Amino acid sequence: MSWSSAIVGAVLCAVISGCGFQLRGQASLPFDTLYMPGASPLVVELKRNVVAGTRSKLVDSEKDAKAILGFTHEVREKVILSFNTSGLVREYQLRYRVGFRLYDAKGRYYIQPNEFQLSRDVTFNETQVLAKESEDALLYRDMQSDMVQQIIRRIIAAKAPGDE
Repeated sequence: MSWSSAIVGAVLCAVISGCGFQLRGQASLPFDTLYMPGASPLVVELKRNVVAGTRSKLVDSEKDAKAILGFTHEVREKVILSFNTSGLVREYQLRYRVGFRLYDAKGRYYIQPNEFQLSRDVTFNETQVLAKESEDALLYRDMQSDMVQQIIRRIIAAKAPGDE
């Protein structure tokens, strides 16, 4: 490492810290243990985010948990938005809806039953069907990651039952 790159690094650190920037660090959830049943890709990604980004611990049973994150539904839909002059699909929308609730062992809610919905508009070309299927899969994966972040932010903002 040369002196010039070290100086540039030091200046960059000073500028970034001077503007108030700091790494996110670990989030504080309103409970220290969480049970999350299921093994869907959404649940797996949520578990990974809770372990990596919070101080809360995942447990293997409801009785060991201060909070339980349950999912009421997870729906992926494709809705036609428009047709071309030949009557073929020109544009459609991918929708991803997830319903969830967060409660304690006594059934009191941190978060009442709730639903988030994400959507992406996609153009369609019948000559590129396989490419569009791959694009759809990538968009759904992207929406799943966005959904995980929204759920995590909602959990962080939750209040313990009785704290309302």
